[in-house]
Amino acid sequence: MPYFDAASAAPLHPVARQALLASLDEGWADPARLYREGRRARLLLDAAREAAAEAVGCRPDELVFTPSGTRAVHAGISGALAGRRRVGNRLVVSAVEHSSVLHAGEALAAAGGTVTEVPVGRSGAVDADSFTAALAVAGTALACLQSANHEVGTEQPVAEIAEACRAASVPLLVDAAQSLGWGPVPEGWSLLAASAHKWGGPAGVGLLAVRKGVRFAPQGPTDERESGRAPGFENLPAIVAAAASLRAVRAEAAAEGARLRGLVDRIRARVPELVPDVEVVGDPVRRLPHLVTFSCLYVDGETLLSELDREGFSVSSGSSCTSSTLTPSHVLRAMGVLSEGNVRVSLPSGTTEEDVDRFLAVLPGVVAGVRERLGAPGAVVSAPAPSGSLVVDSLGKRCPIPVIELAKVIGDVPVGGTVTVLSDDAAARLDIPAWCEMRGQEYVGEETSPAGGTAYVVRRAS
Repeated sequence: MPYFDAASAAPLHPVARQALLASLDEGWADPARLYREGRRARLLLDAAREAAAEAVGCRPDELVFTPSGTRAVHAGISGALAGRRRVGNRLVVSAVEHSSVLHAGEALAAAGGTVTEVPVGRSGAVDADSFTAALAVAGTALACLQSANHEVGTEQPVAEIAEACRAASVPLLVDAAQSLGWGPVPEGWSLLAASAHKWGGPAGVGLLAVRKGVRFAPQGPTDERESGRAPGFENLPAIVAAAASLRAVRAEAAAEGARLRGLVDRIRARVPELVPDVEVVGDPVRRLPHLVTFSCLYVDGETLLSELDREGFSVSSGSSCTSSTLTPSHVLRAMGVLSEGNVRVSLPSGTTEEDVDRFLAVLPGVVAGVRERLGAPGAVVSAPAPSGSLVVDSLGKRCPIPVIELAKVIGDVPVGGTVTVLSDDAAARLDIPAWCEMRGQEYVGEETSPAGGTAYVVRRAS
């Protein structure tokens, strides 16, 4: 069964498995003890730290292992902010950061701090000039920027932002979880966080690097382990496996990255040809080699993923239709792209051409079947209504029904006429304007509806 969700968790690398099994026998003792078993464990821990530091591009004494990538992010942000509390309590982040960064920002705001989210363009990349301007505001203590986006694969201008941070004397924390297995992060960062299960290491291991000279004050109870930045007994077998797999995937990255990029290019090109009304999102060039995301009009994301799973393909989604909150992914929302029927394909190492070809063969029928069950409109348009305007009541109906009902009646008004869609689904605010852009119609705007929810007004342009 092809597993196409490596961006969530990559399959355990064979080298990680071997290192994990070996270190279960050799690395069970306390590395802080001076007897023989403890010294052996310490040697394994030191070797793992040196290997990970080499891959990160830092000194071994600048890197600590944490219980997860999320914990690394939280410890990095809280420690850096505390270390620079005399400067201020303002945090600058991009609008598409991982939820771990945004949650840390929420905690800062709840404690009286300030968080500034820098917007991104439709490709998902932050504008370097806008980020630089945000850094210039007095009281800025820390900036955070991911190296590459976890949902659409777009690479961020880390080198430019790092230079801007240096000029503004603001430390930069880079979340490198998605990219570290593919290569080093550009120089200039002050702190870096990553997670082993993203590159084929075991779950439950993160890493945090803090450059010498960066003011840093660990928060919460500390002990003598991991420089006081990650208290508690180290999971040494998992750490050894994480470091070994990072070294292994880096050695394979150039060749495997080029091969997977070719497969992703095929998906990016073929999906819009095979499936009508599809938007491929993310930067087509500056992106991770193994990840592609696209959204399908008139499709319920949860059903689409379930049907693909039934056909043997494991993929993920940022659609509101697949979450309990019924709100679209904050990444897709920040980009202003279509969210309904969203599919993220992230290929693990070893994915074959045959797997991709079968996915492309299966996808059109799956999408068509879901659309048919939801009553999506065909190509036939109705005769224009004399009134020149219609109101569609979609209150209480969820993604993608409001857009489907809009598409069904747009042909019922003359060119220049309007359709007003009443909806209380948060996804409509994103998907209706995206539908207009895809179908060449004019999105007029939104207003509060006396009947409840929001009224979205669309003018027929063609």
